[in-house]
Amino acid sequence: MKELMYGDKIIRMEGVIVEIHDGCVGIDLKGRLGYLKIPMRMLITDYPLVVGQEVAWNMSFVEQLGPEANEKYVSNLDTYNRRQEEMRKANAETKEVEE
Repeated sequence: MKELMYGDKIIRMEGVIVEIHDGCVGIDLKGRLGYLKIPMRMLITDYPLVVGQEVAWNMSFVEQLGPEANEKYVSNLDTYNRRQEEMRKANAETKEVEE
């Protein structure tokens, strides 16, 4: 595993819960920084979850580990995208036949 070249700069992030599902929670980040979906197991809570509750966590910056791409992940992503496109075409053909 590659070591990180830069030290941590821990920053406090805040957001608002906008989605609650069985296994995950969707959070809109304050400051128009985007959206984050996390597994329920990563959320520490003493209260029942409700849309609109504020959350906070500590975070650092993401650091790129090197210039080369992980070919295994690229291959898996290509396979996934190809299968999704095949399913879309099959669904479209099925809808055309039904009409």
